[in-house]
Amino acid sequence: MRLLVITDTYPPDINGVSRTLFTLANGLADRGHEVEIVTTQKASEPETLKRHVVRACPLLGYPGLRVGLSTPGRMRALFESVQPDALYVATETPLGIASIWAARKQSIPVVSGFHTNFHTYLENYHLPGLETAAEKLLSYIHNLTARTLTPSADSAAMLERWGIHSVGVLGRGVDTDLFSPARRCNELRAQWGADEKTPVALYVGRVAAEKNLTMLMRAFAAFREKHPGAPCVVVGDGPRLKALRTEYPDNLYLGAKTGTDLAQSYASADVFVFPSISETFGNVVLEAMSSGLLPVAYDYAAPRQVIRQGVNGWLAEFDQDEDFLRQTRQAADTWHDTAAREAARAAAGDLGWRRVIEQFEGEFIAAQRKLESPSVPTP
Repeated sequence: MRLLVITDTYPPDINGVSRTLFTLANGLADRGHEVEIVTTQKASEPETLKRHVVRACPLLGYPGLRVGLSTPGRMRALFESVQPDALYVATETPLGIASIWAARKQSIPVVSGFHTNFHTYLENYHLPGLETAAEKLLSYIHNLTARTLTPSADSAAMLERWGIHSVGVLGRGVDTDLFSPARRCNELRAQWGADEKTPVALYVGRVAAEKNLTMLMRAFAAFREKHPGAPCVVVGDGPRLKALRTEYPDNLYLGAKTGTDLAQSYASADVFVFPSISETFGNVVLEAMSSGLLPVAYDYAAPRQVIRQGVNGWLAEFDQDEDFLRQTRQAADTWHDTAAREAARAAAGDLGWRRVIEQFEGEFIAAQRKLESPSVPTP
């Protein structure tokens, strides 16, 4: 099949959605499909998949990301040139909406993705009260497509409550060769101020309001109650990074990391602290567990799927601050539990990318058959 992946974020962007789409697109290409990308910036290094770049503007309150800008007419012209058999539209922005409308005009099957809870970010970015309108808009957009894929059962249930039809769960995988305890680096730990008897608490992700950063700072403080002077490390970039550095100077802020640098940062820590309550999945939890860390997270999305309480990590009741702090203290007490850390690695190892990519491929085949079926009206 000839497939177009349409997304506002794609490498060199550094975020979970970008990395996921890169893995899925290249996985489909490895399975023999012709895959091209429509996105908002040029590649920073040579790549195997053809890329079409559209105009964009910065995302409100988040200048590190962009919103793709296009029209149905422009997208129809692109589709006429590329002649795709199906589309994957990953983001509900002007680029995504224009692509869906254009595809309907040309009878191209569309699978859409719900990757990010942008509707929940509105209050964090000073747009409170618009959640209901956002939910209605998102429902309208996704119901124009043959199938909506989201990474967890929690987010799928939410979309169905909104009235979105034909919702499917497309999970996530982890590269266990890259994210491995073997990448633990004593030299890096020493730079952080940790010896073999000193645990390191780590957070990896966007440094942005929607990641519940106030809770992260409280959790780091709870960790230090058990281990005074223990390094607490933040890996990531975002609009709140400068403020955190000023307000909480005792933590280490490493900025964004990728590839082996990121993997080494994971493996050189001991406990992964992830207090976000806005995830559709939470890829970083799998990466941390694959690296042999004990995670602390809220009981939903990826954590609910892979963490077994007290066996390979710690789960707090959703959005309950005191319980999260309690679980963080538990992790601080058990950071050196070798069996638990091996169990974390084993749980992540069961979630490889191959099965995810095969399912993703099947979704396009099913969407194409649905469009071609005489029992289903053509849009």
